[in-house]
Amino acid sequence: MHDRVMLFSSYFDSHIDYMELGNDTRNSEFLLLGFSEEPELQPFLFGLFLSMYLVTILGNLLIILAVNSDSHLHTPMYFFLTNLSFVDICVTSTTVPKMLVNIHTQRKIITYESCIMQMYFFILFVGLDNFLLTVMAYDRFVAICHSLHYTVIMNPRLCGLLILVSWIMNILHSLLQTLMVLQLSFCTHLYIPHFFCELNQMIQLACSDTFLNNLAIYLAAVLLGGAPLAGILYSYSKIVSSIRGISSALGKYKAFSTCTSHLSVVSLFYCTSLGVYLSSAATQSSLSSATASVMYAVVTPMLNPFIYSLRNRDIKEALNLFFRGKS
Repeated sequence: MHDRVMLFSSYFDSHIDYMELGNDTRNSEFLLLGFSEEPELQPFLFGLFLSMYLVTILGNLLIILAVNSDSHLHTPMYFFLTNLSFVDICVTSTTVPKMLVNIHTQRKIITYESCIMQMYFFILFVGLDNFLLTVMAYDRFVAICHSLHYTVIMNPRLCGLLILVSWIMNILHSLLQTLMVLQLSFCTHLYIPHFFCELNQMIQLACSDTFLNNLAIYLAAVLLGGAPLAGILYSYSKIVSSIRGISSALGKYKAFSTCTSHLSVVSLFYCTSLGVYLSSAATQSSLSSATASVMYAVVTPMLNPFIYSLRNRDIKEALNLFFRGKS
């Protein structure tokens, strides 16, 4: 980490002066160190992340178009899936385009205002991902454990309300975290050992007291991270219990097959998110932390459409109908 900072020091000094306490912080710029400063690796990194970004956009757009074009898929499960696809597009669009611009122009500068905006929207959309996965788990719980009353319980009003509550809670949470960061002062050169402005990295760079910021992060992790995870685990415990009560093997398979795509996405999301924080706690390597973050910020949104299209017959049929209709 020290070597990377020293390498960029002369470059950074040519663009900005030392940041001082007070209002000057808001006129400052940060330096995103990214993954590698090796010139020969830049074309490879640019091509890799551009390809991943385009695949993410295309894959999630196809899911949205397929669901909207097939009236048979106008159900709560696919309504939530289209919202998840939209949020996945937003997650990658918050971080990857800026990284691509930095790689292409070889300018790793990001302004204070842009950094704050990037942090706000990233917190918002990752939180929405988490809530939507929880809502989708509840939908599967009702479909399997209360199948006779599914259409009554999961009515359009409740579905819309669940989405609205998810947006409101995450907007408020993201706004709270951002406002608390705005109260911090930054009084040194700010080298962010990441490819985007991540909340924890921002707090670590502050030269003022960050006790309240860290407290807010821990509380949010428990309330907005732990509670949805507990809801997912509870839903699936009931689902498994209900499936075990089905007498025929075919009935068990059909019931569980409706959950496999969602369960795969949940596992991918939480395993990669957990990997980020474990890697941050286990090592001080900025490259290791940034690489781990790519998994849930870039790779997971890219893989979600493949998981739902390859493991879901309804989506595959809707895509076939969509392309046949276009042709």
